[in-house]
Amino acid sequence: TQQLEQSPRFLSIQEGENFTAYCNSSSVFTSLQWYRQDPGEGPVLLVTLVTRGEMKKQKRLTFQFGDARKDSSLHITATQPGDTGLYLCAGAQCS
Repeated sequence: TQQLEQSPRFLSIQEGENFTAYCNSSSVFTSLQWYRQDPGEGPVLLVTLVTRGEMKKQKRLTFQFGDARKDSSLHITATQPGDTGLYLCAGAQCS
């Protein structure tokens, strides 16, 4: 299995601030997913990225897949109290 390094994982900041989480790996992924998990709950899929350089927007959330498909970012604009939670990335490799 390939290790994904992520920073930060948990969003708990002042309302109205911007938040960015990064996910990096030394290996190439054919797809990458971002999840959000609330305390006591299972992870919920937010997005799947499959194309190098791909960017997807969901209201105040922007997801981007790196050109080399080894990294990704999640950006939240003007955070709200309901955004607090654990954000996780996961990658898939298919031959």
